[in-house]
This record gives sequence, C-alpha cells and structure tokens, in this order.
Amino acid sequence: MMTLYDYELSGNCYKIRLLLSMLGIRHEKHAIEFYPAAEHRREAFLAINPLGELPVLQDGDLTLRDSQAILVYLATEYDTGGNWYPLLEPRTLATVTQWLCFANAITTSAGGARLADGFFHPLDADACRSAAHRLFRVLDEHLWFQERERQDWIATASSPSIADIACFPYIMLSEEGGISRIDYPAIRRWTDRVKRIPGFVVMPGVFPAGPGL
Repeated sequence: MMTLYDYELSGNCYKIRLLLSMLGIRHEKHAIEFYPAAEHRREAFLAINPLGELPVLQDGDLTLRDSQAILVYLATEYDTGGNWYPLLEPRTLATVTQWLCFANAITTSAGGARLADGFFHPLDADACRSAAHRLFRVLDEHLWFQERERQDWIATASSPSIADIACFPYIMLSEEGGISRIDYPAIRRWTDRVKRIPGFVVMPGVFPAGPGL
C-alpha cells in the first residue's frame, strides 16, 4: 500500500493529504515529528530522503520527495479524468505548472513566517511577511479577474487543478505567521470554494467551510 511520510502540522504534507482524499486513494501514514523531535534529521529518515525534508511518498518501488512532484504524480497516475493535471491541454498544463512555481514562493514566504513565529526557525519573519503580501496581492487580483470570467479556479475554468491544492495550505495557515487575509477578498472566496471540493479534509488551523449561502 502507498505510504506517506507525514507531519500533521506541515502545510506541504497537508497538500498531499488533500489530494489523496479528493482522489479517494487508500494509503498509510507514517508520522515523522518535525518539531520538536526533529525526526526528519535522524538517520532512519535520511535513508529515505537524504535531504531530510517532508513529505515523502512511497508507492511500490517508487519513492518521491517534494510536495509538488508528488502532486503531479498522484494527479497523472490516479486521476482517470485528467482534470487535476491536464496533460492533453498544453496551455492549461503550462498555466498549472506556472502556479505550482508560485506556490513554492508562497511556501517560502508565508510558510517561512509561520516557521519563524511558531517553530522558532532563524528566519526573517518580517521579510517573509512582506514577500507573502506581495504574492497575495498578485493572486487576489488574478482570482478577481478569473471570477469576472466565471472561472472559479486558479489555472482552469471548470474544475480545480493541483495548482489550487499547492497554493491553498500556506495561504490558509498564513495568520499563524502574522499575515492577515482581510485585504484579499477574492482569495477568501476561493479558499471557501476549495473547502467545498468533495473529499476535502482539515488539518490543525484549517477548518471546514461554513454553511452555504
């Protein structure tokens, strides 16, 4: 059975749990305590991922690290509809990939501020917050224009893609790093839509959608 090496409080691990649930993929979770035990730096885990990073996915003889790579694999291998990572639509596929790169910047900035404030990592939290706000403004404007075109998702028109999954966790956890979402109404509407995707699951700090209007 597929195994996810997971830390419950990691936004990058949460991305994988989200897609696994939305695709209905059976799997086992192997907990690795990132903080305070730092199990990701121990010899047993480094034998699995020499970079000492989470998440890691094992599927048969395949071992994958990096959350975006894992999302791509799950979407191409297990989504029979081809919606989450549309390989047959080159322009849409390129747009999804573009936003996956954007998601990495969200992790570095908003996720970095959270690491500094909540996990005591030696990062410049103020610089991370400033960078996150710049990214949030870009995404909020993009989503606003998407809504004007009756498109609910970051990269695609009619259904969510892994770009939505990749961007969602550290935006939802941003306030744990002192980054308010109050000035980003289009982002807030989009996060509500993500929470209503069938198979959505929560994590500490991320709550279900409220009652529909």
